[in-house]
Amino acid sequence: MGAEGWPDAVRLRGVTESVVTTLGPNERWNLAALGLRAPALDEVGGDRVTARTWGRTRTWRNFDERGEGVVQFVADPRTFVDAALSVREQDDPVIDEAAAWVRVDVTEHRSGEEGDTQWVDWALAPTESVVRERTVPTFNRGYGAVVEATVAVSRLDVPGYDRTALLERLRWLESVVARAGGPAEREAYARVREYADAEW
Repeated sequence: MGAEGWPDAVRLRGVTESVVTTLGPNERWNLAALGLRAPALDEVGGDRVTARTWGRTRTWRNFDERGEGVVQFVADPRTFVDAALSVREQDDPVIDEAAAWVRVDVTEHRSGEEGDTQWVDWALAPTESVVRERTVPTFNRGYGAVVEATVAVSRLDVPGYDRTALLERLRWLESVVARAGGPAEREAYARVREYADAEW
């Protein structure tokens, strides 16, 4: 196991994107995107990995009510888009596409507001983990553009963000996917367009 119980194969640096499943009141596991902040980025969290939720989302509710989740690492951009921009639920906590997963206990350690939106920082404490795949890491620019597009779409209707600038960014990110992405990234970006309540 790596630092603070995270598997050695899972290298957290900066903000590492993941998919998290949390158990809802319907006893099904909801998928969502979750950015994991490495300890060096979080002066308040100290040596803990933290994650921030924005607003009263399903993940926020389930973290608050259940105090746990399953963090998963996926390479398929389509899975990430589905988790970030749609409502996807399943009976099992671990998704088929996960290369590794870490069950975590979560506790709130600070909260606040930005504009009219509440945010909560959660400390994540690993309790169990499994590494399913060990691969040579490769990536293309299209994958990063897909991730950035999900962030831009999630901010389209948030006060304080310039909608026109976000739409312009989404057009530019789409051009990056077209030039530098593979088939999976292009399909993932098509899903971004499908889930977004906007045209660009």
